[in-house]
Amino acid sequence: MSRFSEYRVMWVLVFFDLPTETKKERKAAATFRKEIIGYGFTMFQFSIYIRHCPSFENAQVQVKRIKKILPQYGKIGILTITDKQFGNIELFIGKKPTDSPPVVQQLELF
Repeated sequence: MSRFSEYRVMWVLVFFDLPTETKKERKAAATFRKEIIGYGFTMFQFSIYIRHCPSFENAQVQVKRIKKILPQYGKIGILTITDKQFGNIELFIGKKPTDSPPVVQQLELF
C-alpha cells in the first residue's frame, strides 16, 4: 500500500464572502486573502481558495491558522475533504466539461 493514501491526503477549501464597501473593509478582505495565499492556498474560483495537505493532521494545522486570522465581518466557510473526494469533482465552463485540477506531486524527504 502506498504511503500516501488518497483517503489520508487532504484538501482544505476556504470559502468567503467579505464586505468591501468601506476602505477599512476592503483592507481587511485584502489582508485575509493575502494571508491565506501566504499559507499556501491557491485560488480555485473567486473567493474560493484550496490547499493540498499531506495528512489530516496537517489539514487541521491549516484550519487553525485560518481561524486565527478571520476578519471581524463577513462569511467564511472551511471544508476539509479527502483527496479521493476531491478527485470526484466535475468541472465545467458553461456546459462544457473541463479538466480537473492537476495532481499535486508529493515531495518526500528522507
